[in-house]
Amino acid sequence: MSVRLGLEIASNSVASALAAQAGGADRIELFDNLAEGGTTPSFGSIAIARERLTIPLFVLVRPRAGDFHYDALETELMLRDIAQCRALGCDGVVVGALDAQGDIDLPLCRELVQAAGPLQVTFHRAFDATRDLSAALEQVVGLGCQRVLTSGGQVSAEAGSKVLASLVAQAAGRISVMAGAGLVPSNVATVARQTGCTELHASAKGLRRSDMQFQNPVLRGLDPDWSQTSTATVAALRKALDAAR
Repeated sequence: MSVRLGLEIASNSVASALAAQAGGADRIELFDNLAEGGTTPSFGSIAIARERLTIPLFVLVRPRAGDFHYDALETELMLRDIAQCRALGCDGVVVGALDAQGDIDLPLCRELVQAAGPLQVTFHRAFDATRDLSAALEQVVGLGCQRVLTSGGQVSAEAGSKVLASLVAQAAGRISVMAGAGLVPSNVATVARQTGCTELHASAKGLRRSDMQFQNPVLRGLDPDWSQTSTATVAALRKALDAAR
């Protein structure tokens, strides 16, 4: 490979986003609630991330955990969040919606893409929940999205590498097929080579230990530690991708 491989880091906080930038990330996807697959981050998180990052900032627009079939109220929430992302100067948004039959909800997604205006749009892993990935790819291309985040419909990008390679061939440069799910320094270069994906997406998460000296023993179910992006892991991902060029 001679093309520089892009590295997007999924960041669950401003601290994670800054850690990812320090490690060599090319772009940030900012979100909240990592354990639930990601939801829209707070206004404050988006605003401060935009102020402090020097690399492109994309924001996940997802009103809740669970499936990707949304009602009118949830649609209104997403449109309002996209407007805030535009007002705050974000570079892109990450969206997606399905109908009850497992196909892309084209009317709703057109509305979301139109609301994004000049911002770039990534179609998120709702894509992997569709019943026909090949047909879904053509629909995402038709929506005007710049990229689609996918594991090839599998639990990890490594497991879905053959499907990812097929999607890259089908896309034929019309859209970036960005591989994501389960990417770590030890497999990211292999996945890039096997699939032909020129953009890779990883969380690079580590465990941030609480510095609380007192913890109420009655509240043992409340874990005081939390996930945060590891600068060292991002740097290792970047090194592996650069070596694969």
